[in-house]
Amino acid sequence: MSDSKNYSVPPLTKLGDIESKAVLKKLARAHQALAELKGVAASIPNQSILIDTLSLQEAKDSSAIENIITTHDDLYRSDSLTRQFVTLSAKEVHNYATALRNGFEQVKRFGLLTTSDILQIQASIEENSAGFRKLPGTALKNQQSGEVVYIPPQHPDEIISLMGDLEAFINDDTRSDFDPLTKMAVIHHQFESIHPFYDGNGRTGRIINILYLVQQDLLGSPVLYLSRYINQNKADYYRLLQKVRESGLWEEWLLWMLEGVEQTSRQTTTLIRDIAALMQSS
Repeated sequence: MSDSKNYSVPPLTKLGDIESKAVLKKLARAHQALAELKGVAASIPNQSILIDTLSLQEAKDSSAIENIITTHDDLYRSDSLTRQFVTLSAKEVHNYATALRNGFEQVKRFGLLTTSDILQIQASIEENSAGFRKLPGTALKNQQSGEVVYIPPQHPDEIISLMGDLEAFINDDTRSDFDPLTKMAVIHHQFESIHPFYDGNGRTGRIINILYLVQQDLLGSPVLYLSRYINQNKADYYRLLQKVRESGLWEEWLLWMLEGVEQTSRQTTTLIRDIAALMQSS
């Protein structure tokens, strides 16, 4: 077992064959659920209502992972106003929802998810333009014990190089033969391991998940509720991110992420059908 504190983020061309039989089996189930979600979402006549409603809920759950807690009432009241926020938490959640919607528009328009897009997403979330980390000293700690569990790349040149490699991996399908859902899980792990920003890495990474599925045409709109699954299983999320760094073994992480896609696709499909029924009855 390697010392994960000194884990060296690998080039994405050197991962080898990480799609085990169990992963391939799980991929089929996740794709089936995601395809059903895409179809149901496309059947809603007013896409803007759907996107607004679900992007706010995704923002609420993603922000809760970072212990940014807001209520539905505060959130929806704040979103209906112009830059007038009931609470600071509502403002941060609103920033996330705005970053998600703007990122979606960029991906739909250009078909790419670039480093520039990622920088803009993080800038919208944090309301600053600090960009990638330039100063050393960032370390990820166990929130309970304060123990350092992982030290991400420290040198600005390494961060820029790794993000360039990640951008190519996201946008160039010839870089790997992985299934797109496997790639999404790998992209998320790689981004969180690079940890390129001083703050907002987790929320930016979770937006990348959704936008990558849109870019790959697995979703027509940013409606997958993946942050709820992560928030409900937060301990496993951090444990499995770390396990890949410590062991180099991907199967458990991939299976966990694919379970999240399957579960949240089915939950979101049910929710959209409920929204459609309400729209028809009103």
